[in-house]
Amino acid sequence: MKQSSTLNLSVLMPHPLEGVEDLLIRRDLAYDRPIDDEIVAETAGQWNTLKLWYRWEESLGVLVMTCAMESKTPTAQRTRLYPLLAAMNEKLWLGHFDVSSEDGVVMFRYSLMLREGEEASPHLLEALLDVAVTECDRAYPALQAVLWGSKPVEEALSMALFETCGEA
Repeated sequence: MKQSSTLNLSVLMPHPLEGVEDLLIRRDLAYDRPIDDEIVAETAGQWNTLKLWYRWEESLGVLVMTCAMESKTPTAQRTRLYPLLAAMNEKLWLGHFDVSSEDGVVMFRYSLMLREGEEASPHLLEALLDVAVTECDRAYPALQAVLWGSKPVEEALSMALFETCGEA
C-alpha cells in the first residue's frame, strides 16, 4: 500500500507576519508581537496617532490589517456616525471603515487572502499600510464634523473627499 505524502507549506513558507515585521522595522515603527499570529504597532497620522493591528488567521488563510483612530465614539452618537461610514465605504476601492461595538473606536480594515503558500510582497504590505493611513487621514475631519460639529453627512463627506493641491 502506497502512503500519501502531503507537503506542509507552513514549514517551507515564512510566517505571513514576518513581512509585516520587516515593514515596521523599515519604517522605524515600534511594535509588539504578543502572540505568534498578531502584531500591534502605532504610526503617526496627520490628525492623530493610528493604532495598527495585524492578525494572521491561518484557518482562513487571511491576513487582517486594522488601522484604528485614536478617538472613541460615545454610544449615544454612533447612530449619527453610521450613515457617514456607509457613504465613505461606498467610495473606497480597498478595505472598509467600521466602528467597534465595544468601545466606539473607528477603524479602517483590510483582509488579504494568502492561500496555498502565497506570500504578500513587501511592496504590497507597504501599499496597504499607506492606503490605511491615507484613508484614516481623509476620514478624520469628516468624522469630527459629524460627531462634534453636528454637520450633515453630505457636508462631512465632501470634506473627506476634498483633495488639496500644493501648499499654502
